Amino acid sequence: MRRRILTPSVIPGPALNVSDALIVVGVLALLAFGIFLALGAPAEVQGPEINLSPAYLPWYATFSLTRMFVAYVLSILFTLGVASAAARNQTAEKIILPILDILQSVPILSFLPVVVLSLTALLPENFALELGAVILIFTSQVWNLTFSFYQSLKTSPTDLGEASTIFRFNPWQRFRTLGLPFGAIPLVWNSMMSWAGGWFFLMAAETFTVGERDYRLPGLGSYLQSAADQANIGAILWGLVALIGIIIVLDQFIWRPLLAWADRFKVEMVESDDPPTAWFYDVWQRARVAKWWRQSVVNPLTERFDQRVAQSLRAREENASAANVSKNRIVRWVLLALVAGFLLWGAYSALLLLARVTPTEWSQIAIGAGASFLRVLVALTIALIWTVPVGVAIGMNPRLARVLQPIVQVTASVPATALFPVIVLMLIQSGGGLNLAAILLMLLGTQWYLLFNIIAGAAAIPRDLVYTAETLGLRGWERWRTMILPAIFPYLITGMITAAGGCWNATIVAEYVTFGGETYYATGLGAEIARATAAGNYPMLFGATLTMILIVVAFNRLFWRRLYRIAEERYRMD
Repeated sequence: MRRRILTPSVIPGPALNVSDALIVVGVLALLAFGIFLALGAPAEVQGPEINLSPAYLPWYATFSLTRMFVAYVLSILFTLGVASAAARNQTAEKIILPILDILQSVPILSFLPVVVLSLTALLPENFALELGAVILIFTSQVWNLTFSFYQSLKTSPTDLGEASTIFRFNPWQRFRTLGLPFGAIPLVWNSMMSWAGGWFFLMAAETFTVGERDYRLPGLGSYLQSAADQANIGAILWGLVALIGIIIVLDQFIWRPLLAWADRFKVEMVESDDPPTAWFYDVWQRARVAKWWRQSVVNPLTERFDQRVAQSLRAREENASAANVSKNRIVRWVLLALVAGFLLWGAYSALLLLARVTPTEWSQIAIGAGASFLRVLVALTIALIWTVPVGVAIGMNPRLARVLQPIVQVTASVPATALFPVIVLMLIQSGGGLNLAAILLMLLGTQWYLLFNIIAGAAAIPRDLVYTAETLGLRGWERWRTMILPAIFPYLITGMITAAGGCWNATIVAEYVTFGGETYYATGLGAEIARATAAGNYPMLFGATLTMILIVVAFNRLFWRRLYRIAEERYRMD
């Protein structure tokens, strides 16, 4: 590993450019299109009655788990495809990374009304609501997965890449034998984080309302929200018990076995003395049915799929004739013309919406943006202070990880939005106020992005590197400076990018709280978005959302992206 002191000023980072502006216009066009569709949605919709009896919890848990699973499968497919394209092709990278920056900066709870209302205007209501919930959960799961896997592909060892070139691996073989194994450990840890993020926003996904429109869905999230609305502490506790039970089952039967399996892909010359273990993984490895499953199902399907992909790649190379190139150019120009037309329409529609925002509302947005920015900085600073040492300790100590991993996973997965109204009341009564409570919720919603990425980075440090540091007698700060910080730096930057986006998203639920029929809000951009959503004020919603997008994108492009380049060029396992 290269060990150098960070010098961000040496490598120039990508600045905001015309491509970024076009992508911003494209996203705004989609939002504007959705708002115009939303205006045609029914004026009044009555949601289902949520029964707070514990007997209904198994059914509600099944509904929520299904939505989470569908969203996670979509997130994994998106991650593997998009991150691979961005890491493999420089032209695609220049397009994909700005899009990812912008999309992860769009506040989830801000565009939820647009998504749901536009879907209900186009599709049957029940299907539209389920699809809207899956989309919201998907957007809370996918970005950290995609950024993490992209970072793994970009920082994979150069010598392994050269070996795959010597053996003439095709793109699929390089991906399956190099990219996917090298990214396995951070992918598993970020999958746990994605599920935690999905649980965090589950209440919003299943309890969506706009004005007189009630779009609730039966599920754990709606159960917890209904219990909070009625100030039913007993029902809240029953819902949390059910949620924690699900998390523990997933940890024992899914995540621990996956971590034990992924440990085989660490890039190291010396095997660890105490590798991660999982009782269910050990049972599965010894079971005859597992051996039959691998030999009779997995291996034949994998070989057949490899052959199909190889044949498809060869056929594509053979068909790359001049005629096909000419046809592709025509199709490309037609698509560009359609996209240009859509962008022009979107820019015009966006200007029409922004023109309806009054000067008073713009001043409220500006003041709110400043207040939220300060809260985000405070929350991220607090998160950084404690997650780095704790994440490194868990990642580098398997025994400690076996004890703390389920605790961290359960704590991260419990939706703070379920407990937040109670916390708000306690802090208000004690004189702390909503400002302190808002920072606390933002911290609870975003610190896990940092922690899970740091754990993944520390867990991926080769044992031979650790043994070498011990042999050289490196201790204290010298050990951190020459081994730990360079090793976790790419993971730390990925965590900060996703944590910053998540922190801005959390402002919407942190700065505007409803509990027991009372509404509490603090000055902030998230509160302005929440109030505009509740009132159905779409121009104000659009203006506040645009402001949040521009702040997050500018910060990512001018600061985090520069550090990303340093991580890619200087701190990789070579």
